[in-house]
Amino acid sequence: MKKENPFSAVAQPRRHRLSDSITEQIERLIVQGELIPGDALPSERDLAKQLGVSRPSLREALLLLESRGLVQARRGGGFDVTDVTGPTITDPLVHLLQRHPETIDDVLELRHGLECVAAYFAAIRATDADARRLKEMSATMKRRRAERDPLEDADLDADFHMAIAEASHNVALVHVMRGIFNLMRSNMMRSREVLYRQAGNILLLDEQHAAIVKAIIARDHDAARAAANLHLSFIQASLREIGIPARKRALAVTRAKS
Repeated sequence: MKKENPFSAVAQPRRHRLSDSITEQIERLIVQGELIPGDALPSERDLAKQLGVSRPSLREALLLLESRGLVQARRGGGFDVTDVTGPTITDPLVHLLQRHPETIDDVLELRHGLECVAAYFAAIRATDADARRLKEMSATMKRRRAERDPLEDADLDADFHMAIAEASHNVALVHVMRGIFNLMRSNMMRSREVLYRQAGNILLLDEQHAAIVKAIIARDHDAARAAANLHLSFIQASLREIGIPARKRALAVTRAKS
């Protein structure tokens, strides 16, 4: 689906440079999530026209944004929005935690806090478009139930929970969730690999996702938070029952021996 044009004409400032005003608008669009990592900015000619500014002023603003690490030049010309959080707290952490399977429980605890908050505020602030998107994503996961593909299902699962965060319209929460997106996806894949050992778990996961969406659509924030809490609690309890070690339990044993 083609995104609506987020840019608007920039007024000539009275006391500071025009390039500063251009920079401020693009920064604000990044902070608000209108522009996300990987988005390609329009060509210099088109963007200057949309902003109602000269190309030299736009070029100066783009260079300033690049120096701040918010956009990066791409081969062939043009600029892309960079991932300001991802490089520092995603991939290195994913690789580290993959080498220590017992930390799966720690990641679930982190997800527990973030996703319950996301569901709560999504029920308060979700737009009709947000609600339709969540409903469609839940239905897609349900249709794939028979595939039993942990990797593909984890991709859909991570996108679903990211969409709930975006529906919360909490800028800080959205950026934090984007920053740990790869970590979430890796955790979901490892969880599903274990949960799929029991066929009934797939049905329960789909039902839990549907319950979160239902509460968000109903604008029932307490029910949405409770549904997210039940979902994460179910995953944690199931993994422990099947035999995935919890780090805190392991630490308790270690301390008892010392």
